[in-house]
Amino acid sequence: MPQATQRNALLVGTRRRGVTTSDALESLDELAELLVTAGGVDVGRILCDVPVINARTFIGQGKLEQVSTRAAEGDVDFVLFDDDLSPSQQRNIEESAGKMVLDRTGLILDIFAMRARSAEGKLQVELAQLEYLLPRLRGMWTHLSRQGAGIGTRGPGETDLEIDRRRIQEKITRIKKRLDHVRRTRSLHRAARERVPYETASLIGYTNAGKSTLFNALAGADALAENRLFATLDPATREIVLGRGERMLVSDTVGFIRKLPHQLVESFKATFEEVTSSAHLLHVIDVSHEAVDHHIEAVHAVLGEIGIPTGDVISVLNKIDRCEHPAVVTRLLRELPSAVAVSARTGEGLVELRSMLADRLHRGRSRVDVLIPAGRGDLLSALHRDGTVISEILDGECVSVRAWVSPKLLAIVSEFLQ
Repeated sequence: MPQATQRNALLVGTRRRGVTTSDALESLDELAELLVTAGGVDVGRILCDVPVINARTFIGQGKLEQVSTRAAEGDVDFVLFDDDLSPSQQRNIEESAGKMVLDRTGLILDIFAMRARSAEGKLQVELAQLEYLLPRLRGMWTHLSRQGAGIGTRGPGETDLEIDRRRIQEKITRIKKRLDHVRRTRSLHRAARERVPYETASLIGYTNAGKSTLFNALAGADALAENRLFATLDPATREIVLGRGERMLVSDTVGFIRKLPHQLVESFKATFEEVTSSAHLLHVIDVSHEAVDHHIEAVHAVLGEIGIPTGDVISVLNKIDRCEHPAVVTRLLRELPSAVAVSARTGEGLVELRSMLADRLHRGRSRVDVLIPAGRGDLLSALHRDGTVISEILDGECVSVRAWVSPKLLAIVSEFLQ
């Protein structure tokens, strides 16, 4: 991977029909945060009114001239658009500006290339990048050789991009086959977890909402938790203990974001499978952020894209210790079903969150009578650990147990039902 160098970007945002100025500026601020995460510097911003998208250059001729004039100044290394550009639009703007042009998707893919650590994560990112770059091959190496390594050039190197389309397509096919193998392996691991009578939960939320900090607080883990966008790419799973001693498996997952590139949703399906297969979803929300409502909408949009309903999600209102407007917390507690206010950093509210998860575990449980053979101490332990035992009587070579159990635990002990 090329060594990241600090490069200066001119940011270009757009105010489209139906979008307010404040929303457009807010999106531009987020683009600037993404730029900092990638190691770049914001040296200027231009907001363009785009009532109708120009098929050649996305923005109108007057604004293109303004962007080109500003890009020609010595402190600009590349131009960064807050919207996705078609390959032809990107090339036409580059020809006018005389500088490399990158769009929001390209920047996010670059950050993912920088952040991926596991073999699976690297494969997922490379697949997304190659599918994004494939239609952009014509003329791409011209600006790469002119600009040098840095933001927008991480991941597949220049040599990889200079091969023909057929070989790149073959590489995409190979990566997809390897990811299919990863998915099958993950399914085997998930099947093994299914045999353990623990229900699963996944932490989801907008990037930088505090998911990893909450994960560490709940599980006593040491996952990377820093104030950067997309700090977590590779999912981690740990066991947590709830209020009455019940146990649950919880997974920390990649953060969502507005305008999340479709390539990443597709490529990270193996990761999102952890979310779709979880019995419980904890939507971690940064209530201290001024764009909290937009963040909630963005997460709901991604959940919709991967086919998950939002009605039964637990909303974890995080960072209440940093929230300057308590009325926001009060409103969200009222508006969002199954909401709880916490501070993962200070621990406030975590007792209530564990209690809510414990209540979820007991929801939908059945009362059963089972006769457990004396040699199946594992089942007896599971009933005590993950069920609610009402009575337990030694009956010859077996133990007769009456207990409340979850559907998952019921399936495990079903052959011993009386």
